[in-house]
Amino acid sequence: MTHMHVAGSIHADTIAPGPHWLRMPEDVNALLPILWSTTVKRGDDGVLQVGGLPVTEIAERCGTPVYVLDEDDFHARARSFVEAFEGWDVYYAGKSFLTTAVAGWALADGLFVDCSTGGELAVALRGGVPGQRIGLHGNNKSEAEIEMALEAGVGRIIVDSFDEISRISRAAAERGARPRVMVRVTTGVEAHTHEYIATAHEDQKFGFSIASGQALEALRACESDPHMELIGIHSHIGSQIFETLGFEVAARRIMALHAQAAREFGRQLPEMDLGGGFGIAYTSTDRPESPATLAEALRAIVEEQARDLDVDVPRMSIEPGRAIVGPTTMALYRVGTVKQVVLDGGAARTYISVDGGMSDNIRPALYGAEYSATLASRSSAAAPRLSRIVGKHCEGGDILVRDEFMPADITPGDLVAVPGSGAYSRAMASNYNMVPRPPVVAVKDGRIHTLVRRETIDDLLGLDVGYDPAP
Repeated sequence: MTHMHVAGSIHADTIAPGPHWLRMPEDVNALLPILWSTTVKRGDDGVLQVGGLPVTEIAERCGTPVYVLDEDDFHARARSFVEAFEGWDVYYAGKSFLTTAVAGWALADGLFVDCSTGGELAVALRGGVPGQRIGLHGNNKSEAEIEMALEAGVGRIIVDSFDEISRISRAAAERGARPRVMVRVTTGVEAHTHEYIATAHEDQKFGFSIASGQALEALRACESDPHMELIGIHSHIGSQIFETLGFEVAARRIMALHAQAAREFGRQLPEMDLGGGFGIAYTSTDRPESPATLAEALRAIVEEQARDLDVDVPRMSIEPGRAIVGPTTMALYRVGTVKQVVLDGGAARTYISVDGGMSDNIRPALYGAEYSATLASRSSAAAPRLSRIVGKHCEGGDILVRDEFMPADITPGDLVAVPGSGAYSRAMASNYNMVPRPPVVAVKDGRIHTLVRRETIDDLLGLDVGYDPAP
């Protein structure tokens, strides 16, 4: 193996080899546009800017860690999906990241909002989204969540089990309601993604299997139930998917099921949802498709199948979440320690410890997600050094960026920015090691707007009710 020589290594003149896809950059200060939101640039002083503000000012005013959302970029990405999929309904997948402000933005940009819990539903409603523009997902909706959805008049409930069909029917009968429902099916498509975020293969918790016949049975149960209105079929094959082939195969299978149901029921179901899961760029090797390209491919396969099966094209919908909010946001950290670790064979790895970690981004630890990073508070003329950016938590797997070339002169006090942090970072954040969760701020035209404030130790202590030994 050929080792790359890097100036400044201690006890070694070699560095640990990185993954095959990582290449030493010609300029460690350069920004790859595909990784960053549209207003991000490096100023003449070397400081990263977003929304017209230097990140040094954002860090000074908001502290670190902090999620910094580029508001103009969010609106541009949301509208690009609405425009590309004209004639389809575009649901923003709230599970990726949802606040009352984001819900309001989604509505203003022409999106519907998809929720997967009662909590997300409450946020969307408080954000001003009308019930009829909300869909409710979830594989184990509680009676309280179903009642909340009926009270709000949500536009559709995505049915996920036979138990749930009965639960919805009972709740609707008690209220005199007749909710619109879709049946979520599993198509057997193996999306090229991690097992934990692939959702259309047979051996997992979501939906009804087409292959086993359960999907058709579920459609029959909903169609015959007087307390619900069956409107269509729903499919979701996974997350962080770059190829349209998986969607095309899934579309063929659910269109065939749609035609089978039409023959049996004597009517064509009016709607169909192909889900979301469209990938974004986290590293230089990721190549996401544009909304226009996705729309062209998905329209073509649905229309082709409709012709072949002699059925009408249903009212179609999709559910992008990550593809809209993911690239809008960077996570901004401050470096606390820099450590050179000498490995077997004399190679060295630089560990850069920052003031966040797996509590504000669990994805690398949970399923090996890869991220990129850059020195954000200045530029550097130092040589690139293969580094690992790690958090402050008491876990060896507390890794934010497994492999990245960072300047050899990076030092405590520097700021590091991690792009692509808008989806599933704050949404999946925890208080591990009793660390308060970071704030989310939106930046636009040189102004900062706090969307979610920083948690404090008082917040954590406020939940701890103590123990009273008295009876």
